[in-house]
Amino acid sequence: MPVAVEDVLAGNRLALARLLSQIENDTAEGRQILNELFPHSGQAALIGVTGAPGTGKSSLVNQIAYHYRHPADGRQPKRVAVVAVDPSSPFSGGAVLGDRIRMHSLSGDPDVFIRSMASRGSLGGLARATAGLVQAFDAAGFEIILIETVGAGQAEVEIARLAHTTLVVEAPGLGDDVQAIKAGILEIADILVVNKADRPGVEQTERALRGMLQLAHPGKRQYHHGRLISAPEPEEKPLNEPEWVPPIQRTVATEGNGVSELLALIDQHRDYLKQTGELARREAARLTAEVDLLVEAGLVDRWRRGLANGWYQEVLARVMNREISPRQAAAKLTASKREEG
Repeated sequence: MPVAVEDVLAGNRLALARLLSQIENDTAEGRQILNELFPHSGQAALIGVTGAPGTGKSSLVNQIAYHYRHPADGRQPKRVAVVAVDPSSPFSGGAVLGDRIRMHSLSGDPDVFIRSMASRGSLGGLARATAGLVQAFDAAGFEIILIETVGAGQAEVEIARLAHTTLVVEAPGLGDDVQAIKAGILEIADILVVNKADRPGVEQTERALRGMLQLAHPGKRQYHHGRLISAPEPEEKPLNEPEWVPPIQRTVATEGNGVSELLALIDQHRDYLKQTGELARREAARLTAEVDLLVEAGLVDRWRRGLANGWYQEVLARVMNREISPRQAAAKLTASKREEG
């Protein structure tokens, strides 16, 4: 059954679910609907949640969603969508969808939509599909979109640039003082979360994180999303603009401790982004990255369709036989005409 744009905009969950499947499968209908939905997007707050495996990201995402739906300070509840990415089996091993006990508080809530997606071993395609899912949720009227990533290093750097605010989650007792530093993702943090803070060693973990923040270059983090990709800047950044220093928040997600304080920090960061113009810069960087990925995919597809039949496989076979190097193979394949020898 075709998906109607009007149904998605009206918040029809079945229509939205069908659209999300089409986006993941990269169908022509899905791409067309995304084109029509794009003018209706751009209102949601995008929050990335990443960190090493075992830090309790999924439990934390569940608590964040619950607190947005049931705010303790009397504020209006927010509509929440969750995009969760796993390298193989989504949410296996104590994740949001797998743990029905922890999800009981959100089950049946029409204003919470959780979508898991497997990476299928493809980082580039994953980034494109994730961006499409985020855009669909945004246009459908979800005010908060949580993007939980797999905890595997470079994938975090790539996918986290979709977010306006990135939470890097750490936990004590994982065999390394700061797993996030080992994975190379500390630089993308807007807020550092020490989850499982009821465990021994929490002080040591927090001390190590503070030490790394003090060693960081003063201006290093201000453009971390723009530094990962080239993006136009709406205006030159004032020299006296205040710098956002990532705060450290302790949480115990299984009990909900520290989550209200974490949401307050997220609100503070969004206010900072708006007041300094960084929100516009990050949005420009995000959209530039999406366009670049789509252009790259389109050019590669066009290039492969233009190759002589069997030429690609022939060159790859020569690489496998160690007759030519991958660099030589790329030069042959991208030459204006087929080269012999």
